[in-house]
Amino acid sequence: MFFFMLLLLAHFSAATDVCAPNTPPQEVIALLEVAKELKKPDMNNCTKDPCDKNNTCWFTEVDPSRHSYVNQVSCSCIGGVTHVTNMSLFANRLSGPIPDYLGNISSLTYFRLSSNNFSGRLPDFFQSWTKLQALEIQGSGFEGPIPPTISLLINLQELRITDLNGDGSKFPPFETLNELNILDLSFNKLTGAVPDSFRYLYSLQKLFLTSNMLTGTIPSSITDTDDKTCTEAMQGTLERTSRYSLHINCGGEEARIGKNTFEQDNESDGAAKFVPRKAEWGYSSSGDFRNRRLPTDLYIAENKSTLQMNDAELYKDARLAATSLTYYGRCLAKGNYTVTLYFSEIVFADDSSFVSLGRRFFDIYIQEKLVAKDFNIEKEANGTSKAFNKSFPHVAVTNYVEIRFYYAGKGSWQIPVRGNYGPLISAISVESDLLGQNPQIGLFTYKQIKTACNNFSAANKIGEGGFGCVYKGKLLDGTNIAVKQLSSRSSQGNREFVNEIGIISTLCHPNLVRLYGCSVDTSQLFLVYEYLENNDLGHALFEEGGYLRFDWPTRKRICVGIARGLAFLHDESTIKIVHRDIKATNVLLDRDLNPKISDFGLAKLNEEDNTHISTRIAGTIGYMAPEYAMRGYLTEKADVYSFGVVALEIVAGRSNMKFQPSGDLYCLLDLAFVLQQNGKLIELVDRRLETDYNEDEALRIIQVALLCINPSPALRPTMSKALSMLEGNIEVEELILEPNNSYGHEWMYGSSKSWQSQTIETDTQSLLHSPSVPMVELSTSSSLRDLYPVDNYSY
Repeated sequence: MFFFMLLLLAHFSAATDVCAPNTPPQEVIALLEVAKELKKPDMNNCTKDPCDKNNTCWFTEVDPSRHSYVNQVSCSCIGGVTHVTNMSLFANRLSGPIPDYLGNISSLTYFRLSSNNFSGRLPDFFQSWTKLQALEIQGSGFEGPIPPTISLLINLQELRITDLNGDGSKFPPFETLNELNILDLSFNKLTGAVPDSFRYLYSLQKLFLTSNMLTGTIPSSITDTDDKTCTEAMQGTLERTSRYSLHINCGGEEARIGKNTFEQDNESDGAAKFVPRKAEWGYSSSGDFRNRRLPTDLYIAENKSTLQMNDAELYKDARLAATSLTYYGRCLAKGNYTVTLYFSEIVFADDSSFVSLGRRFFDIYIQEKLVAKDFNIEKEANGTSKAFNKSFPHVAVTNYVEIRFYYAGKGSWQIPVRGNYGPLISAISVESDLLGQNPQIGLFTYKQIKTACNNFSAANKIGEGGFGCVYKGKLLDGTNIAVKQLSSRSSQGNREFVNEIGIISTLCHPNLVRLYGCSVDTSQLFLVYEYLENNDLGHALFEEGGYLRFDWPTRKRICVGIARGLAFLHDESTIKIVHRDIKATNVLLDRDLNPKISDFGLAKLNEEDNTHISTRIAGTIGYMAPEYAMRGYLTEKADVYSFGVVALEIVAGRSNMKFQPSGDLYCLLDLAFVLQQNGKLIELVDRRLETDYNEDEALRIIQVALLCINPSPALRPTMSKALSMLEGNIEVEELILEPNNSYGHEWMYGSSKSWQSQTIETDTQSLLHSPSVPMVELSTSSSLRDLYPVDNYSY
């Protein structure tokens, strides 16, 4: 700062030697008005020409005892006229809003206004300062946002605006500031993503974005600049996207092998060099080849013969080092990984020539742990120019992986040519063990989930239940998601959890909520689903004053759609699944009011010949089949029963859970059976439809629903059969009630009294498990509140 002040003094002296103090009146008046409004100290001297250095109001000599205090206005001679070109007012205890008069000083090249107590919004009169090269406003009390007109200052080289108050703003446009080399926007509550238009800031050398609320990743235009850009102090604002895999073609071009792309690594570097190839990885090479007689491209070995192996692209070239070669993989999600190293001895021959006399030995370290001593590629591959891959599973990674190849002095160093020794590596693959087990599942990091859900803000919270909270979020590509936060980490490991979720994610059907993936890299478990705009069927049908009004065609489509989804789970998917908790609030509605079943698979999978469960009951009274609720006997017929209840609710527009008792009728099911016995089933139809519905279709749905809620599971149709009846492909069967069935008719009638409006809040077993693996308990019984909140309906 002291040096800067000396430069200002020198600049001031030079200016006054050429021009007399003849500052234009508009600039003098502007500064006078600024002094009055801001109640600047020493106001008596502010009436003089500001370019007169004897004017103590605008110029104070640097005082070492007040190192933070700067009060200097300096001028320059431009075309024979003295203009104010520099204003530096540090710690002047100025307060109030900054006057617009400052916009009249159009010759400013430096404006520094920090450590004051201003109020109001940051002004936008900067646009008139087109000659400005440095703008600094730090810790001065202003409120945001940063005005977009700042993009007009195309001569700016240094911009520092920090510590703005207020609610924050989006990132301002800077693509026109091609001369900018220092940018500091720390502590401004900036939101949104850093625009990729930063690639136009060709001169940018230092970037500070500390403590904002930015989302997304650091643009490649910043990270892929060979470390020319200093992106320090980014913590707490942006997160690099964590990855679950890394593939490098060491010494070669980019190669596509199966589903994986091995990134190129073909720079010919000399000895002792660190190369940060990308934000996600880099390598360092140390040591110079002893008595080397070859050019620098010796650090990349090239094969001259024809390779007869699979994936030959990975073995045509390899990276060499004289002493040590270390690869660093960064931005990896926490977890266990499998490191696979690809080798082929392409330097030495495997014949009787002199070239075959070479021997190569080196050590391999992963995460600073020696994993292979005196490794010999030729021996392991049983010859030269042959591929050999060595895998190291269960490598613990918190954020980065380090793979080091070290020459310890063994092997030949002059045969066949001086300098042909040291470690050699063809390719590297680092893959999460989770990906290896379930390549179908989408894996998200906690940071990605947190960013998508706006730090789990209350505004993004859309539900809460037995699993935990549910949030609405948006991925970087604009996809809306629903994030279900499960209970804190259970005794079940990541592998088992991801295996189960991986199986569920393969179940794709138009009437099932799509599961995008999960996050497992913290103590919290998250499921990531597609987001459905119209909430759930329960809200749409039962909520008083609800914003949706279902006509009859929509109700029929929803009913048939639910049946199709359940038929798929029971009979058509590769994994037979019993949902256990079908109800209106577990049926979500998309933009076009198409139904999608949620929470499928978060209960015991229906394994072959395994119908009676030993775990605690899970479900909701009013929807649970009697054999399941009373004896824990679970088959797909339990879902059929629940579907029947939901079908009646759709037709009647009433909730079986919130049915208003009348006489001997305690639930919607009671009413349906009484009307059936009296031949008045049509009276069950929602009165709000009046006469605007198809009577035959309504009766068909009611009759199928009654078949589904038969107390005897043996007499209920399968979901596939129920679907065929609903679609009119087969005739509706005759309803048969067994008066002496093992569950008793009291389930339908008398039992409703004591169970009215009750819910069983119990946990369920994990999807798949072995006796030796601890289980995670997922509560599906509370799932009515999981994706969306459930209110008390009254109709």
